Amino acid sequence: MPFRTTSAVLVSIVLFGCASAGRLERPLDELPPSELEARLQGDLRAVLIYRAGLDRTVAFVRSRPDLFPQTTQGTSRAYSADEREQIRQTWRVFLDYQMALDSVGRYHRDFNDLSGTARNDSFVITYAAFLAQYRFGLEFLEATRFQPAVAVILNEPVPELGLEGDSYAQFRYRYLHLGRATEFAALSGIYEVLPGRRLSGEYMQAIPTDQEYLWSAGIWTGPTMTLANGMRILGNLGRSVWMPVQAGVAEWMGDTRVVSAERALISPAQIEQLRTQLEPGDILLERREWYLSNIGLPGFWSHAALYIGSPEKRSEFFRNPDMQAWLAARGANEFEQLIRHSHSQAYENSQELDHGHRPEVIEAMSEGVSFTSLEHSAAADSIAVLRPRLPRTAKAEAILRAFAFAGRPYDFDFDFRTDRELVCTELVFRAYEPGRGTNGLRLPLVTMLGRPTLPANEFARLFDGEYGAAAQQFELIVFLDGIEGQGRAIEADVGTFRTSWRRPKWHVIVQGEPEEGPPPTAGSG
Repeated sequence: MPFRTTSAVLVSIVLFGCASAGRLERPLDELPPSELEARLQGDLRAVLIYRAGLDRTVAFVRSRPDLFPQTTQGTSRAYSADEREQIRQTWRVFLDYQMALDSVGRYHRDFNDLSGTARNDSFVITYAAFLAQYRFGLEFLEATRFQPAVAVILNEPVPELGLEGDSYAQFRYRYLHLGRATEFAALSGIYEVLPGRRLSGEYMQAIPTDQEYLWSAGIWTGPTMTLANGMRILGNLGRSVWMPVQAGVAEWMGDTRVVSAERALISPAQIEQLRTQLEPGDILLERREWYLSNIGLPGFWSHAALYIGSPEKRSEFFRNPDMQAWLAARGANEFEQLIRHSHSQAYENSQELDHGHRPEVIEAMSEGVSFTSLEHSAAADSIAVLRPRLPRTAKAEAILRAFAFAGRPYDFDFDFRTDRELVCTELVFRAYEPGRGTNGLRLPLVTMLGRPTLPANEFARLFDGEYGAAAQQFELIVFLDGIEGQGRAIEADVGTFRTSWRRPKWHVIVQGEPEEGPPPTAGSG
């Protein structure tokens, strides 16, 4: 379905259009105490992660005067196609982090409905999100204002984020408008009275830093705000919505554990069927609507994981004549013995139940590289299974390598130059990296903000580009495509999967109903 909806209509769809499907977040004051506490801690952490993303993006802009001159240019220059794409990419990443903070802040806008420390903590979250947006919004505008051609490029449509043309002009209006400075003063007045009990923590050290920047920028010269005046002004301003993101969807970046199975479009029955189709070494591409997974990375597909299977499934799968020489060269008689010997602690961890289920997947999430159950990992809204066209020895090598990364922290910088920390796709990339006696997978990295990385969307793009060629590296085993309007996922064909990487990041906003006819079946590629 072509993108035709205006930004104003998008906001209405996002905020109100899916209530019938039960997909909107519950208000803060309706959360049970344990969930409220977890949500407060998670959103505090999220604000700092998203703020760091904005900081890195602005730093990149200032490090590239060839793209973003830092002195006034008398004439508008002609950028090359590659330069224009780098500028667009930087804008998309910057907006991604801004949208994430927008969502967190708006979810906590009703902090006054809570009481006690929860109210104060909720306010700290909305204030910290606002400060980060405002501070780095002004820095970005300052760093991109000198070359007229840059504004022209940034005002182009950003369909993957649901934005039509003139988004840069709207952004300038939002952050240079007096109303934003008034809101800053109002929030600052409230902050003096409701600092929140986590203010002294390391997470909240960003608040005084951002405050100091904004005060020194001279954005507010009016009278000091009191608590009463601050609350009144916030009520009158209405915390205006500009960015087309559903309120309250900012969970921990990359975290799949916060998604409860009953909210996923893929049903438990479909997950059970999926288990019968999977083989150790398969790659899972996952998509969750309404969750800001992998903020800062583009595309429809937001997560990747490696299916390792149960010990019994691995033993059966790798009990193969072709494996004997490979195992013997490593001093083992069977694959499970090799894993236990090579990575004893990780193997022990892989046997621990995950929400009552046995782990069959290894994936990098916000809490680090972890073993998870298929019931939990596949509780998504869309999922595709890609099977590498590699011998079993290569898949055994990939799983063995993946076990070596278990427990490493999540890489919120998405930087593939080091594997001390890993993002979800990096775990798969490192597992199947060619070399050390295996041909592996050829997964081309992309450069974002000057750093090599691999968005999950690139797996689908690669499959599409190689499809039908002798060099095709994957088979598509199944594609369960979520249909938000119907509250379910349907099995879609290989043609539909091939175009999935072209979908906008907020696909649900523009998604139509599937065409009538018999249910499609997935092709094997």
